[in-house]
Amino acid sequence: MPEHNVTVENTLQTLLAEKKYSTIRDVLVTMNPADIAAVFSGIEPDKLPLLFRLLPKELAAESFVEMESEEQEALIRGISDKELRQVMDELYVDDAVDIVEEMPANVVQRILAQADPEMRKEINEILQYPEDSAGSVMTTEYVKLSPGMTVGDAILRIRRTGVDKETIYTCYVLDNRLLVGTVSVKSLLLAPNDLQTIDSIMESNLITVTTHTDQEEVARMMSKYNLLAIPVVDGDNRMVGIVTFDDAMDVVEEETTEDMEIMAGMTPSDKTYLRSSPFDLFKHRIPWLALLMVSATFTGLIISNFEEKLAAMVCLTAFIPMLMDTGGNSGSQSSVTVIRALSLGELEFRDLGKVIWKEVRTALMCGLVLSVLCFAKIMLVDKLLLGTQDVSYMVALVVGLTMAVTVLCAKVVGCTLPMLAKKLGFDPAVMASPFITTIVDALSLLVYFGIATTLLHL
Repeated sequence: MPEHNVTVENTLQTLLAEKKYSTIRDVLVTMNPADIAAVFSGIEPDKLPLLFRLLPKELAAESFVEMESEEQEALIRGISDKELRQVMDELYVDDAVDIVEEMPANVVQRILAQADPEMRKEINEILQYPEDSAGSVMTTEYVKLSPGMTVGDAILRIRRTGVDKETIYTCYVLDNRLLVGTVSVKSLLLAPNDLQTIDSIMESNLITVTTHTDQEEVARMMSKYNLLAIPVVDGDNRMVGIVTFDDAMDVVEEETTEDMEIMAGMTPSDKTYLRSSPFDLFKHRIPWLALLMVSATFTGLIISNFEEKLAAMVCLTAFIPMLMDTGGNSGSQSSVTVIRALSLGELEFRDLGKVIWKEVRTALMCGLVLSVLCFAKIMLVDKLLLGTQDVSYMVALVVGLTMAVTVLCAKVVGCTLPMLAKKLGFDPAVMASPFITTIVDALSLLVYFGIATTLLHL
């Protein structure tokens, strides 16, 4: 928590102890809802209802949306049905859906019981859409206009209905529920006269998504086309809702966090780090750790098969960690770069040939430099400074050549596997550092022992 919020939290704790409720209210009304939610996260759950009741109705609802699900649940259990109904009346539908998805069943029943019938219907409809789809993150509260409406009438409708809409900057022109165009408030205000009809100034070249479009693709399109909101339509081009930029930002944060966790070899978690118990962290980490531990058996088998040859020249063993680490690092560089490009829509599977050719050229340059440095290091450090007897020019040559080939193999594997995973419908992030490293470790050993056997006649 930022230092400012910690100071405010301490101040509120002191004022609560002294029962100076009017002063607490004066402090809270000057704060942003997100900061209020951050401060509330450090307050004891039994004191949250008291603080919440001190907030003006609209600010209370906005702060409630920003709170973590644990505080929301504690607050719902601590306030009356009337107070909960007031909060629900101030919420936008998409925010209400997000809250319902995080709550246990008994709390959800109470929330839905206090929502008005129209909101309850819309919440249930949105909850039916697939998880991570545009339909699951959209809101149904937007400004609707008709093609034959005049500019003056449109502005009047915005004034009358806009207070209940999540955004009014872009209005949607519907003809019997069919989306035929969009018009911005700027266009309405700058229209030559109020009698001009909407169809004469609306934008009919539309960018839309369907209810089943992946939420990550929705966020990508909004970024690409610089949209504040994007319309969501069904299969018949009937308007069903919009996804706003704040929801798109939440999607980007959620998807990026998920990718980072998968790339680090963990199962994605819905909880923040500080709210995760050691057992939660254990559950998310142990499956990958166990899988990677078992997969390392292959490297052990390779070393066992060459055990006699290693015994004939023990010094070769000392260079195995360096080769495996360099190979793993090289593969990780390529995989992370490609995974990021895939997530941004910069690459498709048809670009696989271009990607491999680019990585091969990069690998040749990296491999050449690393092999020369490796050769020099072995001759200067291992042979001259440390005086290792078995180290010779041929041993240095074997390690240097292995380094070059390992880097080449690692970068090809690192760029190929994420693209194949994407083609097969898997998350490319799965083919990141831990998985790539395991494969490259086995390849580097096979290359190492193959070159050593050939050149050193083991």
